[in-house]
Amino acid sequence: MSAEIKIDGIAIAPEVLSIIVSRAVEGVEGVASVGTNDLASSLVSMFSAKSPQPALPAVEAEVVDGALRITVRLTVFFGYPFKKLAESVRAAVVKAIDGQVGVAVSAVDVCIDNLVFPKE
Repeated sequence: MSAEIKIDGIAIAPEVLSIIVSRAVEGVEGVASVGTNDLASSLVSMFSAKSPQPALPAVEAEVVDGALRITVRLTVFFGYPFKKLAESVRAAVVKAIDGQVGVAVSAVDVCIDNLVFPKE
């Protein structure tokens, strides 16, 4: 991750923001995991001829016009409508950042990078 995020006189390590956002988002129904580094994708890359793609950070944050803009990458369960899931994720992130950090969030971009099918 990059250098610390400075906002409202506070410098926050990106790892700290990532932990806050990840904990909040993992509680949203339909979210399997934050980010795409999971055992299944690791095994596929280990046993396949494909070279693994570099993983993007699960949570990224930047300050835009005095407020945080957050991008969160998710693996979600099949069957949950993406738009409704994204709205729940946004609400959880804003609540967590407000409660823990106390700064404004201007946007939460939700990237659904992977889909998990439940076992039947």
